Amino acid sequence: MSEHWIVGINPVAGALANDPTRVREIFIEQGSHNPRVAELATEAMRLGVPVHSRPRAMLDKVSEHARHQGIAANYEVPAAKSEHDLAALLDADGVLLLVLDGVTDPHNLGACLRSAAAAGATAVIVPRDRAAGITPVVRRASAGAVDRVPLIEVTNLARTLRDVKDAGVWLTGLAGDAEMSLYDVDLRGRTALMMGGEGEGMRRLTREACDHVARIPMPGSMESLNVSVATGVALFEAVRQRGGNK
Repeated sequence: MSEHWIVGINPVAGALANDPTRVREIFIEQGSHNPRVAELATEAMRLGVPVHSRPRAMLDKVSEHARHQGIAANYEVPAAKSEHDLAALLDADGVLLLVLDGVTDPHNLGACLRSAAAAGATAVIVPRDRAAGITPVVRRASAGAVDRVPLIEVTNLARTLRDVKDAGVWLTGLAGDAEMSLYDVDLRGRTALMMGGEGEGMRRLTREACDHVARIPMPGSMESLNVSVATGVALFEAVRQRGGNK
C-alpha cells in the first residue's frame, strides 16, 4: 500500500462515497465558505474520518500546487488490479471493456476513465509500462471515476488481449486510416474497444489482435480527435447500440 493526497471537491467526494475506509484524514482550507467543502467535511466526520482546518499554504503544499478547491484527502492507495483480477470481470453479462494502448498523458487517462465510468464499462485495461498510472492529476481529471470503474494494469497487453478474445469478447480498434466506419460495427455483444496512445496510435501487434479496425467518420476539416474525445464517442456508440441502458 502507498498513500497520496486526493485534491478537489469531486475526487474527494468520490473517495468518501466509494472507499471511505482508505481516507485517513481530510484537510479543509481555513476560512473556506464553499458549501460543498462544508458538506464533505460533515460527511467525513459522519464516517469517522478526521477533519482538520489548515492554512491555504498547507493545502497548496500537499496538492503540489494543483487546484484543490479548499479540500484535500490523505488516501491509502490500494494495490493496483492486474490481469489476475480480469477473469472474474469477464464472467459478467454485457461486457464492455476499454483498452488504452499507451495513453500516457494523465489528463487524457483521467478523462477516458470518466467516460468509461459514465458508459458503465466493465473495466479499463492498460499496459503497466505504457500508461500514466493513478496519479493525483488522473484522479482530478477523472472526477472520481477511478473509484467507480476497475483499472487493470497488465504486464503483457498482447497476452491479455488473447485471453479477452478467448473469453468471447470481440475487439474493435479505432484508427483514423481504417476503411470501416465505427457506426457499421456491431457493438451489442461482448465488446472491447481499443484506443491507441497520443501521437502514434495503436502499436502494430495490438492492431493485428483486433477483430475489427474502424474509424470515427469526421466530415469536417480535422483529421483526428484527442484520444479522450474519441474514447467517449466510441463508448457511447456502444451504449447507443445497446439501447442506452448501460
